[in-house]
Amino acid sequence: MSEGTFNTLEEFKKFRERMNKEILDRGTINTKRFWNLDGAVYREGAIEPKYKELMGLVASMVLRCDDCITYHMIRCAELGVTDEEFFETFDIALIVGGSIVIPHLRRAVNTLLEIRRLQLNGESVSI
Repeated sequence: MSEGTFNTLEEFKKFRERMNKEILDRGTINTKRFWNLDGAVYREGAIEPKYKELMGLVASMVLRCDDCITYHMIRCAELGVTDEEFFETFDIALIVGGSIVIPHLRRAVNTLLEIRRLQLNGESVSI
């Protein structure tokens, strides 16, 4: 695995955790404020967190950010998103983003398969 390329969810989670710590330890107050805001908008409010994460997943797919897609896939799984809900969400991303989303859809489905395999084995997918 090269830095920034992940073969498993575990590799992704470890790299993300390590780099987030480094960034927050060394970052400016503006970086820390952004991190705080990013977490806050996904909390319970008028819109349930599950739907906020699904919206984040669509945006991430359209913007073609594989790290963000993986993060939102994990969070969605934690929040109980079903395979049917995932695939309807993928459809929205495809309609909004067009065919350029297809490679990211492939990786998202691969991530979903890994998430479901881990869950079937009783392993945590928590981020």
